[in-house]
Amino acid sequence: MQPVKSLNHVGIAVRSLDEQREFYESHLGAVFENIEEVPSQKVRVAFYRVGDVRLELLEPTDPESPIAKFLEKRGEGLHHLAFTVDDITARIAELKAGGLRMIDDVPRSGAHQMQIAFLHPKSSCGVLTELCQPPATGH
Repeated sequence: MQPVKSLNHVGIAVRSLDEQREFYESHLGAVFENIEEVPSQKVRVAFYRVGDVRLELLEPTDPESPIAKFLEKRGEGLHHLAFTVDDITARIAELKAGGLRMIDDVPRSGAHQMQIAFLHPKSSCGVLTELCQPPATGH
């Protein structure tokens, strides 16, 4: 099994991107990159850089979205950790062959034109874990 390449980002569920902006920019000094809407996930995503780490703030755009349900159940806070992989399809197959439970059996489109797939938290020590494969052109 190939090791993950790097921590891609830390996902943080928030009720409002606008309300969080001052904290991340003014108090932490995070560098705002952009906001992207991902209609398939019913979410708006704000990206920030802190050194080599990207923070991904997730705001629901629909009360039935997974992020809205997460916020109802747990409130704002850490949602997931995402790791960069080279071949996401092969990686999913390896994890499943190793007995791990996946939320996504096949990759799907995510923010920044990446292919993504989530492991079930019951297979990853209670932490929702995302695999990310950047587009061939790089991001």
